[in-house]
Amino acid sequence: MIRGRHYLSTWWPVLALAVAGHAQGQEPRTTFHVRYVASGAVYLDGGRGAGLAEGFHLTVKRRKPGDAEMDAKPVAEVVVVSLAESSAACEIKSHEMELEVGDLAYLSAQDTETARMVYSSKSARKYAQVVSFTEGDPLEEELRAYVPRPPLPEVNRIRGRVALEQSTIQDHGPSQASSTQEGMSLRADMTRIGGSYWNFTGYWHGRLTSSSGAGQETLTDLLNRTYHIGLYYDNPNSHYVAGIGRLLLPWASSLDTIDGAYFARKFGRVTAGIFGGSTPDPTSWNYNKDRQMAGAFTNIAAGSFDGIRYSGTAGVALTRLKWRAERQFAFFENSIFFKQYFSIYHDLQADQLVRGRLGSTESGPVLSRSFLTVRFQPHRVIAFDFNDSYFRNVPTFDLRLLGTGLLQKFLFQGTSAGVRVNLPYHASVYTNLGRNRRDSDLRASWNQMYGLMLGRLGQSGMRADLQYSKFDSSFGKGHYTTATLLRDFGEKLRMSLQAGQQNVRSTFSSQGRGNFLTYDLDWFFASHYFVSGGATMYRGNVQNYDQILFSLGYRF
Repeated sequence: MIRGRHYLSTWWPVLALAVAGHAQGQEPRTTFHVRYVASGAVYLDGGRGAGLAEGFHLTVKRRKPGDAEMDAKPVAEVVVVSLAESSAACEIKSHEMELEVGDLAYLSAQDTETARMVYSSKSARKYAQVVSFTEGDPLEEELRAYVPRPPLPEVNRIRGRVALEQSTIQDHGPSQASSTQEGMSLRADMTRIGGSYWNFTGYWHGRLTSSSGAGQETLTDLLNRTYHIGLYYDNPNSHYVAGIGRLLLPWASSLDTIDGAYFARKFGRVTAGIFGGSTPDPTSWNYNKDRQMAGAFTNIAAGSFDGIRYSGTAGVALTRLKWRAERQFAFFENSIFFKQYFSIYHDLQADQLVRGRLGSTESGPVLSRSFLTVRFQPHRVIAFDFNDSYFRNVPTFDLRLLGTGLLQKFLFQGTSAGVRVNLPYHASVYTNLGRNRRDSDLRASWNQMYGLMLGRLGQSGMRADLQYSKFDSSFGKGHYTTATLLRDFGEKLRMSLQAGQQNVRSTFSSQGRGNFLTYDLDWFFASHYFVSGGATMYRGNVQNYDQILFSLGYRF
């Protein structure tokens, strides 16, 4: 018995040190899996319990089975916006390709250090009773842990890039005119500016000067007008939220993009506010650059990301066309989510018609727009969706954007259904079929869309997206085909190529058949400097031109 006690007294300090060393050697998680992808957001398989915090930045990457970690390709940059104990919701700040379930999200170096400091602090407190103090005052050591630390990494985080651009357009039509334009672009991700809760994020592109000549609006010009950028105030300790810039109303994304502002106040789970501005986005269903819109709304949100979550918005708005009264309507937007498996989304607009206003021969309430989508994903490799859409009026979006895929959501009027299957080697196929029938149609027509995405095109390292669509809608009938190729050469060189053909027969446009090819190249030749070049060739019945773009920029 004496010998046993001797061995016990000899080995217990070693065991205690081993336990303490194991606790201190543990590290917070820095890699997470994407377990669900939604519109503009992703959900990770780790949350507050894994050391994540709101505002943390992560880089999403993708690699083939068997590849080394260093071969992983960057997919997107995301920021944590909401947390549960074992999951996190992240906003997609930028992306190089479509995110997929199973992609890996890596915590940034700065946020890793922050998580490690917090985790170490928790571990030290947990095992404080095991450690024996041979010198110093334990009370002073405990107080030292509460000495103010440096500000969080998201405070005064300023990232982005600014560039000066020059564009030359050569018209191959009858005029044979040419023109030169100078412009500027800005991409920014600035959080907690000046230690406040103001954030400035998004992308802006503007024209500074233009010489006389062709003067036509090109496909590149139209795409440059689809950007979002703004200054946002969001303080978790405040009842007020606000935003100003070119943006969507966060609680009613079905409304048009506005050049304006919103202001709202939170009352627990209820948010009420006002908004107003012009409508500059050429991909809007009811697009007119001379329109102004203002309104008020109320939103209620309930549930959590770990179970059932609900969001419902109701509001009223009015529009003016060149400051003449146009529409007054009510809008509703509701969504229900059950984890990553099931979701229902519905938005609706109802007009209050006034006889004689802008040629209207009716008066009273009338349904002007309705869109319903139901999505079911029983497994990460397959997802189904069902859609039903109704639009009372003929659209006014710019038909030249059909081949870019930005108007796809408006082509399937009526009832449609689709499926998406994720295949091995980061490939996926998707399709959507719809049956359209209008009051003036003698028989129903079928709308079709087929797509193929390849995460790796053979040994070339390219990513590809191929799509074909055939449609018969209220604005016309036709088809388009588009192909997109992307290639990253390390971290410094990036290339993209998009080609498309569209054939539209419509009484609202004389464009008819059109072919386009766009090419872009970005070269980050220094730590803070980059050059970009690109070219667009467009051949159509109305527009027939070449455009060359060059820019020199600085990133910070």
